[in-house]
Amino acid sequence: MTETDDTGAGPTIAVPQIPVDDCAVERNLDRIRSRVAALPDRVDVAVLPEYALTGFVDDDRIRAVALDRDAALDRLSAIADDTGVALTAGYAERDGDELFNATAYVSPEAFTGGSSDRDGEATVYRKRHLWGEEAERMAAGSERVVVDTPAGRTGLLTCYDLNFVAESAWFADRLVDALFVPGAWPAAHVRNWRLLLRARALDGVRWVVGAGRTGSAGGNGDGDGGGDGERGDRSERRRYAGNSLVARPDGRVAAELGRGERDLVATLDRDLLADQRDLVGAVSDMEK
Repeated sequence: MTETDDTGAGPTIAVPQIPVDDCAVERNLDRIRSRVAALPDRVDVAVLPEYALTGFVDDDRIRAVALDRDAALDRLSAIADDTGVALTAGYAERDGDELFNATAYVSPEAFTGGSSDRDGEATVYRKRHLWGEEAERMAAGSERVVVDTPAGRTGLLTCYDLNFVAESAWFADRLVDALFVPGAWPAAHVRNWRLLLRARALDGVRWVVGAGRTGSAGGNGDGDGGGDGERGDRSERRRYAGNSLVARPDGRVAAELGRGERDLVATLDRDLLADQRDLVGAVSDMEK
């Protein structure tokens, strides 16, 4: 476990860096449940990777395992309620004939029996910028999402969204305090993942939490199984970067991991955020 604890009071964020079993929802849920339950008691929010519930494959199996929104929120909310930890996690979402790359944020007691609870929060963001073969299977989302979390006003982005400065600028205009970014970044391009997380922290003067998938496509950390059926050559070759990272509002790295299955735990210092905004000036003048 990698930990950092800055001096100013603030929320504690965890990234349980996990592999994902493609097309094996219950196995993924069991992994998420056990990893979140084992986090320190002080953790307020856990951020998990892109497609953490379902995985992703470039064939018809993704339609078979995609979850409708209520089913995904029910599963994640049950873990949040049991552990007392808010969750951000990705999944393939089915909506009629369309599929989306979705990221859900749920807080404890946020969603029970198909209805929202005033005491909690349940929000879903659909990835707006699709990458490669994903664009052949998934529809692009249209709405940007800001949600109230223990980290303050928080924007949700997913993986490749990091490349688009217009997304960052939109959230800067709304003076969000943090971005949560589930990802499944290719290991071959890990330097870009790290660079973009830091850049999005610096250009919006906010905390950025990037949750990277580790392991390989199709299954566990060695890429040797997990989903049902045969995998295509592209899936067998793909290794994920891991390298989950918390970037400070000044663009420096507060905490990060390599590719191992470890937990990153960091406290987001509210005083540091306020001091950096005072220094920069222009961001503090923006309207919420």
